[in-house]
Amino acid sequence: MTIPYRRILTAGLSALMLLATAASGTAAPPPASSTIADGQRDFDWEIGTWRTTVKVLADPLSESPDEWLRFAGTSTVRPLADRRANVVELDVSGPNGRIEALNLRLYEPQAQRWSLTFVNLRDGLLTPAVYGGFRDGVGEFYGDDQLDGRPIKVRFLIVRVSKDEARFEQAFSADAGATWETNWIAVDRRIRS
Repeated sequence: MTIPYRRILTAGLSALMLLATAASGTAAPPPASSTIADGQRDFDWEIGTWRTTVKVLADPLSESPDEWLRFAGTSTVRPLADRRANVVELDVSGPNGRIEALNLRLYEPQAQRWSLTFVNLRDGLLTPAVYGGFRDGVGEFYGDDQLDGRPIKVRFLIVRVSKDEARFEQAFSADAGATWETNWIAVDRRIRS
Protein backbone atom coordinates (compact mmCIF):
# COMPACT_ATOMS: atom_id res chain seq x y z
CA MET A 1 0.00 0.00 0.00
CA THR A 2 1.34 3.45 -0.89
CA ILE A 3 1.01 5.99 1.88
CA PRO A 4 0.13 9.57 0.78
CA TYR A 5 3.16 11.23 2.40
CA ARG A 6 2.90 14.66 0.78
CA ARG A 7 1.41 16.75 3.56
CA ILE A 8 0.42 14.02 5.95
CA LEU A 9 3.88 14.15 7.43
CA THR A 10 4.25 17.87 7.91
CA ALA A 11 5.90 18.47 10.88
CA GLY A 12 6.23 15.96 12.26
CA LEU A 13 6.81 15.53 14.13
CA SER A 14 7.57 16.19 15.99
CA ALA A 15 7.76 15.89 14.72
CA LEU A 16 6.71 16.98 12.56
CA MET A 17 4.22 16.50 14.52
CA LEU A 18 0.39 17.53 16.49
CA LEU A 19 -2.72 18.88 19.29
CA ALA A 20 -5.60 20.74 20.75
CA THR A 21 -5.91 19.50 24.30
CA ALA A 22 -3.93 17.41 26.74
CA ALA A 23 -5.14 14.02 27.85
CA SER A 24 -6.61 15.68 30.91
CA GLY A 25 -8.50 18.13 28.73
CA THR A 26 -6.28 21.12 29.53
CA ALA A 27 -3.02 22.27 28.05
CA ALA A 28 0.12 22.36 30.17
CA PRO A 29 1.38 25.82 31.08
CA PRO A 30 3.53 27.48 28.43
CA PRO A 31 7.26 26.82 28.69
CA ALA A 32 9.32 29.43 30.51
CA SER A 33 10.89 30.37 27.17
CA SER A 34 7.54 31.76 25.97
CA THR A 35 8.12 34.73 28.25
CA ILE A 36 10.56 36.00 25.63
CA ALA A 37 8.36 38.54 23.88
CA ASP A 38 9.22 37.47 20.36
CA GLY A 39 8.85 33.71 20.87
CA GLN A 40 12.24 32.70 19.48
CA ARG A 41 12.72 30.11 22.25
CA ASP A 42 9.27 28.53 22.06
CA PHE A 43 10.68 25.12 21.05
CA ASP A 44 13.44 24.92 23.69
CA TRP A 45 11.40 22.42 25.73
CA GLU A 46 11.40 19.94 22.86
CA ILE A 47 15.17 19.58 22.36
CA GLY A 48 16.07 15.92 22.94
CA THR A 49 15.04 12.41 21.91
CA TRP A 50 11.47 11.15 22.07
CA ARG A 51 9.66 7.82 21.69
CA THR A 52 7.05 8.54 19.00
CA THR A 53 3.77 6.85 18.09
CA VAL A 54 2.00 8.04 14.95
CA LYS A 55 -1.46 7.48 13.43
CA VAL A 56 -1.85 8.54 9.79
CA LEU A 57 -5.15 8.66 7.91
CA ALA A 58 -4.57 6.52 4.81
CA ASP A 59 -6.70 8.54 2.40
CA PRO A 60 -7.37 12.09 3.66
CA LEU A 61 -10.26 14.19 2.35
CA SER A 62 -11.84 11.29 0.52
CA GLU A 63 -15.14 9.46 0.69
CA SER A 64 -13.28 6.28 1.69
CA PRO A 65 -13.94 4.84 5.12
CA ASP A 66 -11.39 6.03 7.66
CA GLU A 67 -8.37 3.73 7.73
CA TRP A 68 -5.62 4.68 10.15
CA LEU A 69 -2.05 3.45 9.65
CA ARG A 70 0.11 3.09 12.76
CA PHE A 71 3.83 3.65 13.24
CA ALA A 72 6.28 3.76 16.15
CA GLY A 73 9.89 4.86 16.52
CA THR A 74 11.80 7.96 17.55
CA SER A 75 11.98 11.70 17.00
CA THR A 76 15.15 13.63 17.73
CA VAL A 77 15.00 17.43 17.98
CA ARG A 78 18.29 19.30 17.60
CA PRO A 79 18.83 23.04 18.04
CA LEU A 80 20.36 25.19 15.31
CA ALA A 81 21.45 28.85 15.17
CA ASP A 82 21.40 29.49 18.93
CA ARG A 83 17.96 27.80 19.15
CA ARG A 84 16.33 30.22 16.71
CA ALA A 85 15.92 27.18 14.49
CA ASN A 86 15.73 23.44 15.01
CA VAL A 87 15.43 20.25 13.05
CA VAL A 88 13.31 17.22 13.87
CA GLU A 89 14.46 13.82 12.62
CA LEU A 90 11.56 11.36 12.51
CA ASP A 91 12.12 7.63 12.04
CA VAL A 92 9.04 5.46 12.58
CA SER A 93 7.88 2.17 11.11
CA GLY A 94 4.89 -0.14 11.20
CA PRO A 95 3.06 -2.82 9.22
CA ASN A 96 2.55 -0.37 6.32
CA GLY A 97 6.17 0.70 5.97
CA ARG A 98 8.63 3.22 7.30
CA ILE A 99 8.60 7.00 7.49
CA GLU A 100 11.94 8.82 7.56
CA ALA A 101 11.52 12.57 7.54
CA LEU A 102 12.88 15.93 8.63
CA ASN A 103 11.03 18.99 9.85
CA LEU A 104 12.96 22.25 9.65
CA ARG A 105 11.63 24.98 11.92
CA LEU A 106 12.87 28.54 11.48
CA TYR A 107 12.07 31.59 13.59
CA GLU A 108 11.31 34.78 11.64
CA PRO A 109 12.09 37.65 14.05
CA GLN A 110 10.64 40.37 11.81
CA ALA A 111 7.26 38.58 11.75
CA GLN A 112 7.61 37.06 15.24
CA ARG A 113 6.50 33.68 13.95
CA TRP A 114 7.83 30.23 13.15
CA SER A 115 7.80 28.44 9.80
CA LEU A 116 7.69 24.63 9.79
CA THR A 117 8.78 22.88 6.59
CA PHE A 118 8.59 19.12 6.18
CA VAL A 119 10.74 16.95 3.95
CA ASN A 120 10.14 13.27 3.30
CA LEU A 121 13.53 11.61 2.89
CA ARG A 122 11.98 9.09 0.50
CA ASP A 123 11.57 11.68 -2.24
CA GLY A 124 13.66 14.59 -0.88
CA LEU A 125 10.94 17.15 -1.59
CA LEU A 126 10.00 20.05 0.69
CA THR A 127 6.35 20.75 1.40
CA PRO A 128 5.02 24.31 1.59
CA ALA A 129 5.61 25.72 5.07
CA VAL A 130 3.00 26.27 7.75
CA TYR A 131 3.34 29.47 9.83
CA GLY A 132 2.42 30.46 13.37
CA GLY A 133 3.48 30.32 16.97
CA PHE A 134 2.51 29.49 20.54
CA ARG A 135 -0.20 31.07 22.62
CA ASP A 136 -1.17 29.83 26.09
CA GLY A 137 1.04 26.75 25.62
CA VAL A 138 -0.50 25.61 22.31
CA GLY A 139 1.27 25.98 18.98
CA GLU A 140 -0.94 26.77 15.98
CA PHE A 141 0.44 26.79 12.44
CA TYR A 142 -1.45 27.30 9.17
CA GLY A 143 -0.60 27.12 5.49
CA ASP A 144 -1.77 26.32 1.99
CA ASP A 145 -0.98 23.23 -0.05
CA GLN A 146 -2.48 20.91 -2.65
CA LEU A 147 -3.83 17.39 -2.37
CA ASP A 148 -4.36 15.48 -5.61
CA GLY A 149 -4.21 18.76 -7.53
CA ARG A 150 -6.82 20.63 -5.49
CA PRO A 151 -6.01 23.50 -3.13
CA ILE A 152 -6.31 22.78 0.60
CA LYS A 153 -5.62 24.51 3.91
CA VAL A 154 -3.32 22.84 6.42
CA ARG A 155 -3.48 23.23 10.20
CA PHE A 156 -0.78 21.88 12.51
CA LEU A 157 -1.25 21.95 16.29
CA ILE A 158 1.30 21.25 19.03
CA VAL A 159 0.35 20.79 22.68
CA ARG A 160 2.80 20.18 25.46
CA VAL A 161 0.87 17.69 27.58
CA SER A 162 3.56 17.61 30.30
CA LYS A 163 7.29 18.16 30.66
CA ASP A 164 7.91 14.78 29.07
CA GLU A 165 4.97 14.36 26.68
CA ALA A 166 3.74 16.26 23.64
CA ARG A 167 0.99 15.71 21.10
CA PHE A 168 0.99 16.82 17.47
CA GLU A 169 -1.99 16.94 15.15
CA GLN A 170 -2.36 17.83 11.50
CA ALA A 171 -5.64 18.50 9.72
CA PHE A 172 -6.67 19.42 6.17
CA SER A 173 -9.55 21.58 4.99
CA ALA A 174 -10.99 21.53 1.48
CA ASP A 175 -13.45 24.35 2.26
CA ALA A 176 -11.10 27.23 3.18
CA GLY A 177 -11.04 26.32 6.87
CA ALA A 178 -14.77 25.98 7.54
CA THR A 179 -14.27 22.31 8.48
CA TRP A 180 -11.14 20.30 9.26
CA GLU A 181 -10.30 16.61 8.95
CA THR A 182 -7.50 15.38 11.20
CA ASN A 183 -5.11 13.09 9.30
CA TRP A 184 -2.02 12.82 11.52
CA ILE A 185 -1.74 12.33 15.27
CA ALA A 186 1.63 11.83 16.93
CA VAL A 187 2.42 11.46 20.62
CA ASP A 188 5.99 11.95 21.82
CA ARG A 189 7.29 10.76 25.19
CA ARG A 190 10.74 11.95 26.23
CA ILE A 191 13.60 9.45 26.27
CA ARG A 192 16.32 12.00 27.09
CA SER A 193 17.05 15.71 26.97
